[in-house]
Amino acid sequence: MPVYLDNHATTRVDPRVVEAMLPFYGEVYGNAGSAGHAFGQQAHAAVEDARGRLALALGTEPDSIVFTSGATESNNLAIQGVAGHATCRGNHWISVRTEHHSVLEPLQRLAGCGHEVTLLDVEQQPSVRAGWLDPQKVIDALRNETCLVSVMLANNEIGVLQPIAEIAKICHERGVPLHCDATQAVGKIPLDVGLLDVDLLSFSAHKFYGPMGVGGLVMRRGRPAVRLEPQIIGGGQESSRRSGTLNVPGIVGMACALELCLQELPQETARLTELRNRLHRGLMEAVEDVVLCGPALEACDSAGRELRLAGNLNLAFRHIAGETMQLEMPELAISSGATCAAAGHEPSHVLLALGVPADLARGSLRFGLGRFNADKDISFAVEAVVGAARRLRKLLR
Repeated sequence: MPVYLDNHATTRVDPRVVEAMLPFYGEVYGNAGSAGHAFGQQAHAAVEDARGRLALALGTEPDSIVFTSGATESNNLAIQGVAGHATCRGNHWISVRTEHHSVLEPLQRLAGCGHEVTLLDVEQQPSVRAGWLDPQKVIDALRNETCLVSVMLANNEIGVLQPIAEIAKICHERGVPLHCDATQAVGKIPLDVGLLDVDLLSFSAHKFYGPMGVGGLVMRRGRPAVRLEPQIIGGGQESSRRSGTLNVPGIVGMACALELCLQELPQETARLTELRNRLHRGLMEAVEDVVLCGPALEACDSAGRELRLAGNLNLAFRHIAGETMQLEMPELAISSGATCAAAGHEPSHVLLALGVPADLARGSLRFGLGRFNADKDISFAVEAVVGAARRLRKLLR
């Protein structure tokens, strides 16, 4: 099998998570909505137990969690749900040019219906904080008719971490709710919804060693609570916020996966940082004309917190297309951009937003390190990438 370094796209389900899920496929297989018999009651109890464990892990209340099919649905529910509800106070939206497509495309649809969308710029290459959003830009963009601000916590391509708590304070001083796509952050950095003070927060189990097809949207209470128009109707599940039969095994697995991440977080962060830095050194020393995309590996914010996810590395190779590099290394599983945009042929919108020239952006490779990677995988990856780069550059010459 190829060496897997694409953990931003998805992670392998931890065997301990699989073990926790198995009884809900063959023993406790009832529908959680079937309250009239023991099978349904057991399934319902398992869902509510998992909801409580997730709430504790995320620093929120159990009834604030809406289960979805994953972060893409959660992001759509947050944005289109706010837009469609009668309490939506205006038609102006604020987000960031480097957001995930599941945020940008719903906003683009709203723009096509007459809404106004402001996309904020981020720090440019070669700044050590490339990709970082200055909170002052949010202050400058807010208007009386702004109905929602949406900012990603950890970027899925360059790993940059945004100052969400500071942005939340700015938004709430103006009475504007904040949505945060935390898909790449949950389970990878310390995260508390209460401390971040966000109103809506999206997450997906398959990014933290849980199963595909299940995620959630946190809807915090108070201030007053953000009201959403449901996007999937016809059943009344999740307090009518999202209809559909609940994925009981997936929800149980998601809670188990997040608990395991938090138990191992300090040691895992240090381990992945060391592996990532070793990969970076090995490639930079052996290959010419390589550019680090995003914040410097050692960059920190004013509080001393690192500005990049421990397991993230994004490098651009001059004069070589990232997709060509991938074809040259079938034994190494990596990405040449965000997985959601893999079917297209345009350079990464994230790298373009950093000011990376299009021809260089086409030469980018994203490495996502995770729990099941070891030293030998890094050695293998360095050898594979160096060999591919040298062969392709030789052909070019």
